[in-house]
Amino acid sequence: MTEDRRAAGWRDPADDETLSEAFWSVARQLRETSKQALAPWDVTPAQLRALLTLGRHGTMRLSALSDHLHIAPRSATEVVDALESAGMVLRQPDPGDRRATLVALTEHGTSVLDAIRAARGNEAERVFARLSQADRAQLARILRKLRD
Repeated sequence: MTEDRRAAGWRDPADDETLSEAFWSVARQLRETSKQALAPWDVTPAQLRALLTLGRHGTMRLSALSDHLHIAPRSATEVVDALESAGMVLRQPDPGDRRATLVALTEHGTSVLDAIRAARGNEAERVFARLSQADRAQLARILRKLRD
């Protein structure tokens, strides 16, 4: 905005953006970028969260997966159904409790997860390249504080 406009009392509406609005705007942009990054693998954000959880924690019961994802068991079943159809996870009976089902990443699921991580890493680098190293460190610290 020019000094003349400022002196005349004109305000840029963008200056009125609250911290919350700015945060949600960036979150929407990141969500859209993430969906685009997942498109080549035909993986939804919910499916990615399941893959990441299995990659991080290993084979687990379907009920434990739904707990990790903070979703209803029925929703976890739908996510696992889609991933199993795509050959990314495998269901197997729990040897300790035949009523329970274990879910594990397949070799294909692991390779897809690795490829998605690489693509998302490249996209994150592109997004965060606009920030200095000091700003990145500060943002990481703030985000961890908000998360925890």
